[in-house]
Amino acid sequence: MTIRVLIVDDHPMVAEGIEAILETFDDLTVVGVLGDGEAAVAQVDDLAPDVILMDLNMPKLSGLSATEMILESRPHTKVLILSMHDSPEYINTALSHGASGYVLKDVPTDEIKKAIDVVAGGGQYLCTGAEGAMAPTTRDGREPLTSREQTILLQLAQGKSNKEVANTLDISVRTVETHRKNIKRKLGISSTAGLTRYAMEHGVLQGTGMRT
Repeated sequence: MTIRVLIVDDHPMVAEGIEAILETFDDLTVVGVLGDGEAAVAQVDDLAPDVILMDLNMPKLSGLSATEMILESRPHTKVLILSMHDSPEYINTALSHGASGYVLKDVPTDEIKKAIDVVAGGGQYLCTGAEGAMAPTTRDGREPLTSREQTILLQLAQGKSNKEVANTLDISVRTVETHRKNIKRKLGISSTAGLTRYAMEHGVLQGTGMRT
């Protein structure tokens, strides 16, 4: 079966280079090359890719926001982040936003192909440089919250709505909802009241920081 691939990157030379490489594989078809996340969201239904190679930092709409919006309407589409950033926060944030894999731009061609095959088959792929950056767990076995998640937890614990948090932090309501879902998943808490109780018990409301 041919895998339909969409490339989203605001650097034309990088995007065209990747396209030229992928077109050499008989079982891959590049259905489009776009320069920003906004275009990806607008055209994804028409292009119907199986896998999207998504850059992170792009104009108009970031790769993370585009990933959230695309997966909401097309949950079976797989997003593979292709980035130059190898820090744990970038990688863990990308995965928490729904990406199926993370590959650094300087990996060999055959590794990009392998990553596409893995995520297209329903698996998760982290390139060699990204594997060691997976989030550690805390002493109680929980995955720690990112700094952004800690900030949003504080806002929610103060009784603010998703819309109020979005306005305060200048992000979209959809992004707040995604962070809220990830916070609940990481902490094993299903209710807003539970989040507030956790924040009080761990000193978040007193500004003492998370003791996870």
